Amino acid sequence: MTPTHVRLGGLPSASLGTVDQEPHDTPAPNEAPTDGKGSGRRGPGCVMEVVETLALTLVMFLVIQNFVAQPFQVQQDSMDRTFAPGDYVLVDRLSNLWSPYARGQVIVFHAPASTGLKEPLIKRVIGVSGDTVEVRGGKVFVNGVVRDEPYLFQDAAGVAQPTTASDQSRWVVPAGDLFVMGDHRQVSEDSRVFGPIPVSSVIGRGVVRYWPLSEFGIVATPSNGDVPAP
Repeated sequence: MTPTHVRLGGLPSASLGTVDQEPHDTPAPNEAPTDGKGSGRRGPGCVMEVVETLALTLVMFLVIQNFVAQPFQVQQDSMDRTFAPGDYVLVDRLSNLWSPYARGQVIVFHAPASTGLKEPLIKRVIGVSGDTVEVRGGKVFVNGVVRDEPYLFQDAAGVAQPTTASDQSRWVVPAGDLFVMGDHRQVSEDSRVFGPIPVSSVIGRGVVRYWPLSEFGIVATPSNGDVPAP
């Protein structure tokens, strides 16, 4: 199994505005006249304005990327066909403060130390705190109810590949943890291998795929209304 990891993507660079000037500026009494070539005392002021604008742009970029939204690039194929390698996903880092992560959502999180990976991973939430997750008969059960998973990878015949497990096939998700799996189960290294992950390791929730433009759209979260409370 291989994990789907993601790489930090870049944000478009901010364009700088121009500094407006009055059309008929005249020197102040104590101000030296210019030589007609823009070499007067306004030069240092203009430079400082540009520096301040660049600094403000950088601060805004850092605040947005670290606290609001962050772009990531999918690097592997364990979320195929939901995401393909090279896709860019915008990750919401803020809404979890008032809306906890839920079953069916796509999240990006720091890889567990046991994987030896440095890049973050992207997976789908299958179980939340207190849930019992089981894999049997090629299906996934949460709190005893088989999950309808329309996002699963399908073969050439349109048949969803079964979900399998190795040594362990039943997990109870601890408080403060999430159970995650990739959509392409047969090539995904996920909680079936490294166990539930702490919510504190989650960077954010995938909300929009913005590249390629032909696949632009909201990252859908399927309904989970049929799953009973743990």
